[in-house]
Amino acid sequence: MSVRAAEDLASGDHACAVPVSDEQLWELTARFLSGGLRRNEKVVYFDDGTSEQVLERLTEDRMPVAATLRSGQLQVVPADVTRGAFRSPVADVRALLHSYVDGSVAQGWSGFRMTGQLSYGADAPAGIPMTAYDAALDDVVRERRFTALCLYDHGHYSQDQIERMRAAHREELSAPAAYDDGLLRITHTGVTAVRLAGEADHSNRPVIHKLITDTLDRALRSADAPTDIELNLASLRFLDVAGAVALVHAAEEFPSSHRLVLGDVRPAVQRVLDRCGAPFATQLVVREARQPPGRLPEVADEPHGPRERRLAEAGPADAEPEVRRPGTTGPDEAGPDAVRERPWAGVTDDDPHREPAAEGAAG
Repeated sequence: MSVRAAEDLASGDHACAVPVSDEQLWELTARFLSGGLRRNEKVVYFDDGTSEQVLERLTEDRMPVAATLRSGQLQVVPADVTRGAFRSPVADVRALLHSYVDGSVAQGWSGFRMTGQLSYGADAPAGIPMTAYDAALDDVVRERRFTALCLYDHGHYSQDQIERMRAAHREELSAPAAYDDGLLRITHTGVTAVRLAGEADHSNRPVIHKLITDTLDRALRSADAPTDIELNLASLRFLDVAGAVALVHAAEEFPSSHRLVLGDVRPAVQRVLDRCGAPFATQLVVREARQPPGRLPEVADEPHGPRERRLAEAGPADAEPEVRRPGTTGPDEAGPDAVRERPWAGVTDDDPHREPAAEGAAG
């Protein structure tokens, strides 16, 4: 099996990924989807209760989520259709995939790619193993030359299932991180730039401090390195008071020639930083996250085609419990400082025959 980066996948590739944390899962998914949006491909996400997190991460990555949902370039297939597929014969699923791919070509998109949370099939609700559905997907990928990513995380799959599905794929995605403890994920984005995603608290505070001091040390030793040490906090959903104080103190120790720059800071994190003295640290720059676009109107689920409706009705979908990863919270369980701007809420685009967007709509 070859190891690839999400950005390297192209038409005809059918890869898998085994994320080690929620943040890696959202990172890989968003990078895969945004790659298709940038290529003017039709991009489809098969939902099973996780689209909120994926769309949020795309927004944090500054992708035009609202515009691409409206245009139909980005489509979220509802959970009932996703689950219905795994209660249907393989031939029906193959036909559904054909309709999506052929529909995207007819609409004028440059290609087609798909991924999603498909863990409902792990328990074989129709008595058909996931490997059979995956083999059908692989056949259609080869026939129609599109791009597919299958996600197998430890929160939804057993180790045996992961290894079986891994063996069924030719390629696996890799997304190395400087640090990932399941709560906070840190990735390098440049010589003196990193991204923090998740939650920063007492358990990982020393790692952040060491990251800053090591990066500053490298910058001071290099004449060509940027003078700004940049931390992208677009995906940092929680920062405790002690962590905010540590960032302020770290910036106060910077020489006058260098700055600690915190970018795309969420309002909740901004408030904590302000209370801890960030406005008075001369070597600290805090840049607030850009305001999200306005809330979109609700879109009814009726546009499903007859095949999608048949798959959705293939079994008692209403009786199935919502799939939620252990340790995560729903929107009503979030803390008081949780950021709730979700401009895409209620928006899906489920019509495979919708007209394509004007050229350049992906932004």
